[in-house]
Amino acid sequence: MTEGNFVDYVKMFVSSGNGGKGSSHLHREKFITKGGPDGGDGGRGGHVILRGNSNLWTLLHLKFKKHIRAGHGEHGSKSRSFGADGEDVYVDVPLGTVVRDTETNDIIFEITEEGEEKIIAEGGKGGLGNWHFRSSTNQTPRYAQPGLPLEERHITLELKVLADVGLVGFPNAGKSTLLSVITSAKPKIADYEFTTLKPNLGIVEYRDFQTFVMADIPGIIEGAAEGKGLGHYFLRHIERNSILLFLIPADAEDIKKQYDILLDELRRYNPEMLDKERIIVISKCDMLDDELKAELKEELDNELPIPYLFISSVAQQGLTELKDTLWKMLNA
Repeated sequence: MTEGNFVDYVKMFVSSGNGGKGSSHLHREKFITKGGPDGGDGGRGGHVILRGNSNLWTLLHLKFKKHIRAGHGEHGSKSRSFGADGEDVYVDVPLGTVVRDTETNDIIFEITEEGEEKIIAEGGKGGLGNWHFRSSTNQTPRYAQPGLPLEERHITLELKVLADVGLVGFPNAGKSTLLSVITSAKPKIADYEFTTLKPNLGIVEYRDFQTFVMADIPGIIEGAAEGKGLGHYFLRHIERNSILLFLIPADAEDIKKQYDILLDELRRYNPEMLDKERIIVISKCDMLDDELKAELKEELDNELPIPYLFISSVAQQGLTELKDTLWKMLNA
């Protein structure tokens, strides 16, 4: 999936259908001079329904669909004929979609399961025909209920990527390279910062045809929680990851300091992120010889509070051990 095709934020206007009005018809037939009331009910207005679809990974299909309108209910008729219900409109969204009220920014609901359906705009109820209002004291009611009006609202759809492992790191740490090597994804890779402008997803193939999903999140810099750089816009995608993989290059000046900065940005954005499983992966280790790696390992054993691994995406070093470790963490 190219960066231009990854859409995770869409605003739209949704409108349900009006309920049909009930009929106030009085029965007329040859030889039956006073047939009485026989007006039918109006039909229900159509709903706008959001439905979870696991085959979708982005909101691209809704990017240019800014107005969603359901059908109106038809009016009731004579001979107790009920009006047809308005046509419901189903809007498929990827799993992990959060629906907000655009005006108040309040969360209305979220879609997290395949086939899950939730009404975002409820159609108006159809009015009752005069058949319902007949009685011994009012045998010829000449009135019926109007249908209830439609419901309109402006909504915002936000996609939070559902992945098992999320890659967290500074720009140019090697996240896209790791994703391209360990999965079949084809993210943009270059020797400058912020080459990744949108999250990328890849499926990691493990033993016995088992798989898990890995997400490459755009680089985070210090101050991202306050809006600096690009990372703040994509921090919400990390909320749904089961494991946070902190990727730090071996040539970093201070690996522990980089880890602390990244962890602090996540804490300031959402303290609940600190409850997730975490692992540190030291990338670009093909630049280190055995002596340097031993010195670095001795230093990190005393500094890092969580497990860490050495890998090299380019030289294909340590990737099998990384897959084994991630799989054990996911199935612990």
